[in-house]
Amino acid sequence: MAPETLPEPGLQRRYLALFFPFLPVDRLARQQQPCATPDSAPGSIGDDCAPLVLVEKVRGAMRIAASCPQAQALSIAPGMMLADARAQLPQLRVLHHDPLADLQWLERLADHCDRFTPLVATDPPDMLVLDITGCAHLFGGEAALVAAAEQYLARFSDDCRSGCGDTPEAAQALARFAPGLPSARAEDADALLRRLPVAALGIEEETQTALIRAGLKTIGDLAMRPSAPLAARFGADLVDSLDRLLGSADSRITPRRTAPALRFEQRFAEPIARTEAAMAAIGELAQEAAIALEQRGMGGRVFTARFYRSDGRTFDLATESSLPMRDPDVLMRLLRERLDALSDPIDPGFGFDMIRLAVPRIEPLTPAQLQLEGGSTGDEAMAALVDRLSSRLGRGAIRRFQPRDTHVPEQAALTLPAVDLPTPEPWTAPEPGEPPSRPIHLFDPPQPIEVIAEVPDGPPHRFRWKRQQHHVVRFEGPERIAAQWWKHPPGKGPRGGGGLTRDYYRVEDARGRRFWIFRHGLYESEKPDPRWYVHGLFA
Repeated sequence: MAPETLPEPGLQRRYLALFFPFLPVDRLARQQQPCATPDSAPGSIGDDCAPLVLVEKVRGAMRIAASCPQAQALSIAPGMMLADARAQLPQLRVLHHDPLADLQWLERLADHCDRFTPLVATDPPDMLVLDITGCAHLFGGEAALVAAAEQYLARFSDDCRSGCGDTPEAAQALARFAPGLPSARAEDADALLRRLPVAALGIEEETQTALIRAGLKTIGDLAMRPSAPLAARFGADLVDSLDRLLGSADSRITPRRTAPALRFEQRFAEPIARTEAAMAAIGELAQEAAIALEQRGMGGRVFTARFYRSDGRTFDLATESSLPMRDPDVLMRLLRERLDALSDPIDPGFGFDMIRLAVPRIEPLTPAQLQLEGGSTGDEAMAALVDRLSSRLGRGAIRRFQPRDTHVPEQAALTLPAVDLPTPEPWTAPEPGEPPSRPIHLFDPPQPIEVIAEVPDGPPHRFRWKRQQHHVVRFEGPERIAAQWWKHPPGKGPRGGGGLTRDYYRVEDARGRRFWIFRHGLYESEKPDPRWYVHGLFA
């Protein structure tokens, strides 16, 4: 199928908010099927199915953090003391509230919503916001898209409420206070929003109470008032929230993941239950990706395959390349290498009903010119080897050195993953016939030594390192290296920070061994008794 692209900048944006009012209870109902007994301690599970509440300790007292619909129908709502709730309903079931598990459940729901749009944001603890701009036609319209989302999420939640609007705040307000209404536009949408209570602004309870006491109970009551008096009396945040809700101010969501440059997917009428068949479908998508990349003159650096299982679980399979590429055969070889290296194999279960291939990162790729005598460049062969090893062993297993523009020796080179090839920088090459100015091996941290030298800043004559005496017969230096005073405050220690100067010497002992040593600090002006360190060894 054709690649999915991002909406055009000038297109009117539309948002879908999905509200899960009983998310903690929904999570427990699907993760822990048995019910707790009425007399069980918090955290235990039994067989009775009495109303359920989740509790947490607040200032030394147990309060209700979440409750099921049956409990709320009996006026047992969040914020209520547990003792009062038990007095009202003795057979109440009690479990401990786990906010982290609820957040992970919300993230899982957001993963499943990727099938509707690549732009998904979470609003903890119980809301998802989707940017559905330009996506509705793929499902037969906005109403059909909302219906498809609610039907799909029904397996994860017994109560999913939706709302659509031109701003994220409008969609969230409709999902919370007017769920299930048909999608509205222009004047109808504005009139619908103006009938909502002031709580739809998401402001603090104290501000809500003050507004109600002042006779401002709905959004329309606030919209008819001038902004300056409202800001002066209730704060500028109230006016900002009102402008975002009504669309007077620009408001966008921050997606959990950056939208990929290219995205291809294949849906199946009947789920496929074999991993090999799923990989064959990925191969077909890789062919489509190669055509799209070639038309753009681009190549992919990152490829991500996502498998959507029919029971709602998803699996990701990602690979990277050190150079842009668009060869589907090479891509499939890398993905298979990554698949074979997984410690937890992809389990098709009852089958995959959708498979997606995304290309999050693309770069220009021009056709390669072969050499006149035949063969290809060594860089391409090395890049292919790095890609295969990184896919098999892991992204950080194969690394390469990258120079940095700094005078601090231990910070002059970094080791980065080989597939993450940055902009190349030239290495400093020694003059022909001259010995190297830096040793091959550096100690981290530099190792302290005992030195006999001329004072105040003379060269070393003898030093003791690892219980061995070394008599200096030749030396070069000093090479003075100042500290990075613009980055670090004055301090001590040989790791590169602080405000002490280093005087480096290249020395050779009586046995012909060469060392790179330095004095850390200047006599009297920086330190009364500077220490000496050996920082590296020459070959």
